Amino acid sequence: MKENNKLNSWILASRPKTLLAAVVPVMVGTALAINLGRYNFIISLVALVCSLLIQIGTNFTNDLYDYLKGADTAERKGPVRVLSSGLISVKEMKAGIFITFLTAFLLGLYLVYIGGTIILIIGVISIFAGLAYTAGPYPLAYNGLGDIFVFMFFGLIGTMGTFYLHTGEISLPSFISSIPVGALITNILVVNNYRDIDEDRQAGKNTLAVILGKTFTKYQFVFLIVVSFVTPVILFLQFNFNEWIFLPYLTLPVAFKIIKMLYTLDGHQLNKTLELTAKLSALYGILFSTGLIL
Repeated sequence: MKENNKLNSWILASRPKTLLAAVVPVMVGTALAINLGRYNFIISLVALVCSLLIQIGTNFTNDLYDYLKGADTAERKGPVRVLSSGLISVKEMKAGIFITFLTAFLLGLYLVYIGGTIILIIGVISIFAGLAYTAGPYPLAYNGLGDIFVFMFFGLIGTMGTFYLHTGEISLPSFISSIPVGALITNILVVNNYRDIDEDRQAGKNTLAVILGKTFTKYQFVFLIVVSFVTPVILFLQFNFNEWIFLPYLTLPVAFKIIKMLYTLDGHQLNKTLELTAKLSALYGILFSTGLIL
């Protein structure tokens, strides 16, 4: 029973609801490769596992350093954190971080064999950035750079890197296709930081929301939504994708609902908004990938 409780604690620490952020860029990058008839299942599988491990390692690191820096307190509005709740010790979490990132690196050597030095550089930088998000002398999340980090790594690098592994190429359509991926995943962080703005300010965690305020954060969220739904139009008009590229428009009612929630809800109520934002990212990614293939 004790072992089962510990396993549940590790699962909680991995933040399962955030892991779709690691799946969508691999899914979209793979869909682009399928569109060109250059798909390899093993490459996609290993890339997906590595992406998930880096996301989990980053979540572990966030838990550890938010706890050590005092950002996770009893007043926080988000889900339970394992360190502040005493479910996992600092020593155990440090070991978990090391094992998770090491496993990602070792599995990633297969991708380096396929893609060469550029993939090695991307992998090492991704692991380093996962650690630097809340750790180190200049943690990204504490200095207003978390949004840029998420957009870059879960959008541009994740999507284009997957496409490159399959094709050996970097194309303009792969760059454009990575934009809504990064935008909608970044919006998960935007809602999280909007909800926690007061607690983060007290803890000295200077997220972009803390620095620029609630009004800017709401505009930022809407802007990223708009960018996401403009992208299929660009792909349709400029790159000869067919009408299936508009499948993500089926999620527009969800996007409008989330915007309304962000403008009308506060505090713990925003946990539902956060969950729905993550679901929007996943659903958009599935429909977008389908449109790219068809």
